[in-house]
Amino acid sequence: MTRPAAALHPLSLTPFGAVHKPPEPRRGSASLADIILGGQDGLVNTLGVILGVAAASSDPRIVLAAGFAAAFAESISMSAVAYTSTLADHDHYRVELERERREIREMPRAEEQEVRTIFVNWGFAGDLLERAVAQVIKSEEAWVEVMMRNELKLAPIEASNALRIALVVGVSAIIGSFIPLLPFLLLPIGPAVPTALALSALALFGLGAYKARVTVGVPSRSGLQLAAIGIVSALAGYFIGALFHAPVTP
Repeated sequence: MTRPAAALHPLSLTPFGAVHKPPEPRRGSASLADIILGGQDGLVNTLGVILGVAAASSDPRIVLAAGFAAAFAESISMSAVAYTSTLADHDHYRVELERERREIREMPRAEEQEVRTIFVNWGFAGDLLERAVAQVIKSEEAWVEVMMRNELKLAPIEASNALRIALVVGVSAIIGSFIPLLPFLLLPIGPAVPTALALSALALFGLGAYKARVTVGVPSRSGLQLAAIGIVSALAGYFIGALFHAPVTP
């Protein structure tokens, strides 16, 4: 499971004010991103495992055992990765923050010119540009914050949120995993396979469409893309399992 590298938290106003838009902040939709990450990965990975086992064996107990094992192993693994990734992002931000502070103290003229370049790119010019630069460099905190957000494209990450993010991702993975498992709990293997595929495709489409609706994008296109990617990935498990299919002996 690969977690996005920059999962960033909401940013408050800087000492300089709300002059610029923060680059890729961890908005209110961050929890949604964690839910989709966990749910999608849990669903797709568990679906791929149970389809592969179902293609190789006609024993429903083996299929269910593999499915539940994949579901809980995936959930624990994703929670651990989410937790360590958040802490690593926090540590990376702190290291870069201290480096930027040191450069401001040791190379103030070069750092001032970098602030000026940023403001020029925003459209500042002439006396307004010089007054804006002078205002920022009066405060080291404002200066550092402008550089962190606009030169390095980094924003603060709270280490205290690591456990919450890990729990959200892990629980979402378990919930997503149970979607393809449900047909195998209620139906024989034969009809359970297409039912699991259809149910999973609908769930993935809904996730993609909802994500696009609350963030950005075309819901129908986002839903179809997520469903297609997930189902194609899961079918790889089915075809691999079919290679090991053991015919039933009378």
